[in-house]
Amino acid sequence: MPKHAITRDDILAPAAYEAVRRVKRQEMTALKRPRRLAVGPVATFYFENYDTMWFQVHEMLAIEGGGEAQIPDELQAYNPLVPQGRELVATVMFEIDDPDRRKAFLGKLGGVEETMVVEIDGETIKGWSEQDVDRTSEDGKASSVQFVHFEFTAAQIVKFRQPGTRVMAGIQHAHYGHLAILPEASRVALAADFD
Repeated sequence: MPKHAITRDDILAPAAYEAVRRVKRQEMTALKRPRRLAVGPVATFYFENYDTMWFQVHEMLAIEGGGEAQIPDELQAYNPLVPQGRELVATVMFEIDDPDRRKAFLGKLGGVEETMVVEIDGETIKGWSEQDVDRTSEDGKASSVQFVHFEFTAAQIVKFRQPGTRVMAGIQHAHYGHLAILPEASRVALAADFD
């Protein structure tokens, strides 16, 4: 059964993490590969789980070096992105290198966080965004990073777990409407996020 929260006991001492950091990076690359889905030309869904967030917390601690005092803030920031057994959680990134093009694109994307979906055999599950901060500014500009939860019913989880089930993820915004089919390896990886 997947873990639903990172606790203080899960955090390695800085020296212990540094000793395994290179190996953990390699493991994360392999783990994240089937959890990544390009949706249209500039959006990518990165489906999170306990392991991806454990790694993120440790990387933040290693990079910022805030020690014990930093740990509560990192746990508070990243624990909400660990799936809770009946959901998938995605970090959705709009990746445009050119700053002017990115600004113009995001300026038309207000409310995009309310238009993200997962579809299972034609049944739509609407996502909801993290409420920690407003991801669309008052002037209608969307953030380039969104955190979205997709809650499933028990029947939808059963369907999701069935080999060969057609699962898609997408964005249904007026200025960015795209769906992408989850490869079978991705469906299998994400199915492990459910209890």
